[in-house]
Amino acid sequence: MPALSERKVAIVQTLVQTAPDKAVGMLERALAEVAGDNPLVAVRRLVEAEVADRRLRNLVLQPLVPLCTNAAPTLALRFPARALSLTWRALKSTAPDALALVRDQTDDDETPVQALNETIDGLLAAAATGLRLRTHPDFAALGAVCDADQEGGGARLAACLEIAAVVRKAIQRLPEWIAHPGGDTPAAARIAHRDAVAIADDAGPRFFHMLSAHLAHRWMVLRIISAVMDKPTERYLADSELADFGEVVLGDVDQSITAASGLDAFGGADAGRAAAHSISGAIQQIIEVEASVDLTREQGWGKRIVKQRAAISAIVEARLRDAEKSLPEALPRQESRSGRGRGAPRLDSAPEPRALAHAETLLALVEELKTSMNPGGFTSVRAKSLERLSEMLDQYAEDALELLRTEPPTDPDAPFALLQAAAALMGYVKGPKAAELILRRVGVAIRAADAPTLAAARS
Repeated sequence: MPALSERKVAIVQTLVQTAPDKAVGMLERALAEVAGDNPLVAVRRLVEAEVADRRLRNLVLQPLVPLCTNAAPTLALRFPARALSLTWRALKSTAPDALALVRDQTDDDETPVQALNETIDGLLAAAATGLRLRTHPDFAALGAVCDADQEGGGARLAACLEIAAVVRKAIQRLPEWIAHPGGDTPAAARIAHRDAVAIADDAGPRFFHMLSAHLAHRWMVLRIISAVMDKPTERYLADSELADFGEVVLGDVDQSITAASGLDAFGGADAGRAAAHSISGAIQQIIEVEASVDLTREQGWGKRIVKQRAAISAIVEARLRDAEKSLPEALPRQESRSGRGRGAPRLDSAPEPRALAHAETLLALVEELKTSMNPGGFTSVRAKSLERLSEMLDQYAEDALELLRTEPPTDPDAPFALLQAAAALMGYVKGPKAAELILRRVGVAIRAADAPTLAAARS
């Protein structure tokens, strides 16, 4: 097979260099088995070289990576995606020897960690200086891109680079600080914060924003803020330069409450789970604020949280009531002959899709709330609702099975679909084993009632 021409290789190289990290990683895996005289071997080598280069880039510029790769416009501190590659290109142009040293040090297992850190710290400082001065064309291009994205973006990126060495060391301890906010964490976090502020008086908020970008849940940075400030009172934190952190978290809680209250009640199981996740996330963030800040219930953030908790409880209780009301619609009964009490299950028609979707949505939400019931304060109300739902489903299944035994259906498809739906709904309330048990009992009832067509449908 003929090899790719130089022109085509150059085109591929440009495409690979401008592709996002995720796409390059997928391409590397796709080309891993390419070998021999396959013309794609040249592409594989290009991709492997790019992956190695980006791995080194992300090591050196680690504090900046999530600030440039997270596209969320609401982030308090963010930069365009191109800023990362342009910073790296500028360092390649102005500090090639230092980059070569970092590459050698990372490849050498004998290199002391301290030596590698010093080399990287020097590169970060050089990048900050280069961006401040903008005398080199690559740094000038970097500054222009950041400024075009947001006013003063270049200066903000330079300020981040100035404290990047401090942030980089703190990032290495983030898992420990988040998991164990007591013990040695307060002292270590205070030292890191002090080192950042020593570089620039206004570096405090920037330091915490950069750390939060490296957390799976950005609101967890409140633990570090609390450690540095020794669990501040709400008034002290709200009057400080870090007040935005608390406001942002509580604003996110409000958004989660709005999302949960705006549930599409006919959206199906995924919609119900999404609403439950919104509720769970809101509760987690509330607990984080309560643990990190000394609050009062009568005013400010404390009073706001009291209202948020009440709103969450109201939503949950309303959804639980709706879930109980949805079952009779999804699993209909005939009118009783006496006109009183419950009638027999209506097995002559398949479940109405919209009613079934309504029940699935609400029961999926109820099921997914199991991890939030204790911290949310609605353990009792959920348990009582689950008990009523379980009784309703058990009774419907028993009545349907009895009807199958006493009045074998002429058309097996409709009752089978209805009992399948009942089993699926029971799975949300009592778990998959309960659903499997019902389906097995249906099979037994079918054989006992001598309904071979229904048995064939089930198989």
